[in-house]
Amino acid sequence: MSRILPADGVTFELAVPVVVIGGGAAGMIAALAAHEQGAAVLVLERDALPQGSTALSAGLVPAPGTRWQRAAGIDDSPERFAADILAKAKGEPEPAAVAQVAGAVGPALEWLADAYGLPFSLVDNFSYPGHGARRMHGLPSRSGAELIDRLRGAVEAAGIDVLCDAHATALYADSGRRVRGVEITRPDGSTDRVGCAALVLACNGYGGNTALVARHVPELADALYFGHPGNQGDALLWGEALGAATRHLSGHQGHGSVAQPAGILVTWATITEGGVQVNAEGRRFSNEMQGYSEQAALVLRQPGAIAWTVFDERIAAIARQFEDFRQAEAIGAVLTAADPADLARQMKIEPEALAATLAEVERLKGQGGSDRFGRDFTGAPALLPPYRAVRVTGALFHTQGGLVVDGAARVVDRDGAPLPNLFAAGGAACGVSGSQASGYLSGNGLLTAVALGRIAGTAAGQAVNQGDLA
Repeated sequence: MSRILPADGVTFELAVPVVVIGGGAAGMIAALAAHEQGAAVLVLERDALPQGSTALSAGLVPAPGTRWQRAAGIDDSPERFAADILAKAKGEPEPAAVAQVAGAVGPALEWLADAYGLPFSLVDNFSYPGHGARRMHGLPSRSGAELIDRLRGAVEAAGIDVLCDAHATALYADSGRRVRGVEITRPDGSTDRVGCAALVLACNGYGGNTALVARHVPELADALYFGHPGNQGDALLWGEALGAATRHLSGHQGHGSVAQPAGILVTWATITEGGVQVNAEGRRFSNEMQGYSEQAALVLRQPGAIAWTVFDERIAAIARQFEDFRQAEAIGAVLTAADPADLARQMKIEPEALAATLAEVERLKGQGGSDRFGRDFTGAPALLPPYRAVRVTGALFHTQGGLVVDGAARVVDRDGAPLPNLFAAGGAACGVSGSQASGYLSGNGLLTAVALGRIAGTAAGQAVNQGDLA
């Protein structure tokens, strides 16, 4: 799998100007953008239905300076967003790449709303760590499943062909590193060859490839993987074989709040609004406000690799805007109790330990100031009965490193020169989180899916039509 085969003498059963590998958010947006340039497009999707990691996410896209922010009276700008990204990643990402996606994502969301009817709105009732403004945008259900469903509907309505059950298993390239076509393998083992003038890699990163995770992110080698199993690193392996540059391969998004054993994402609003995490001994173990990505490894270090997120009904009411949280409540994953002692009994932990932990938290909230982990509780509302708790574990969501791309989302080689006709977006491209989990700012995954997806599709479509791929 993930092979590069010689294109000389190969006959393609079908040829399409722009081929997109991957039917997640990045691929669907790239297809729409290329189509708008007048190019014929084919999306290749390995599954029976395009979903990808997008469907597993909360479907929230950070974007600055949008009309939805203005309507809410929020002053924000691409420059402020870029500064937040770089601050979270401690200056590791390329500033030009950060500025590009920070500036492109807002117009992309408004384009999707105006041209394709995606009803985005602003999450205006809580803030995510590291964001200097409330800039998360989502669809009504606040779910990635709705996002990919609506994008798929837009692609179908535009008349763009999507070929499902079509696993891209090899690329055909000539001696000049130009990709001439793609080999696709069907579920029955049969193969077809599709030629292309431009290829967009939108098949995410390598989170589903245990060997690559062990090599690049060893601390999460045994973690629950909460991404799409098809994220096997195909784009990375193809790019490397063609001489592409890669960057920040250890970068990734983790999450410290996946309901266990239900396997449902629990929104981090349960923390940012004043909740805490305790381990099986009823003790806190971290500054939860640093971010949910770096929290994954911290949760996995706790006894049994689990933690409990503890909050209250006020916070639960905020969390219910997310479909995932409503599902967690519906299956009984969220415990409810009138007092800490009853909550501890349900959690099967020592009541005195939990009571002492919550008392300390409430004292800090009342007096203001930071705890021994560095979390500042000043201004955080008190937790009041009825109390809530959900058992969680840490998980790997997706990788953030990948192929280096230029301003047109063209994949570049190790000398910085663009490969002839290869583009990358979303998790296939190097993101803007740097090399550490702590560099991930909430929404960075869908940020590059949306922004680079539109840039890659537009550039591929324009290059095909203008004959710029010679």
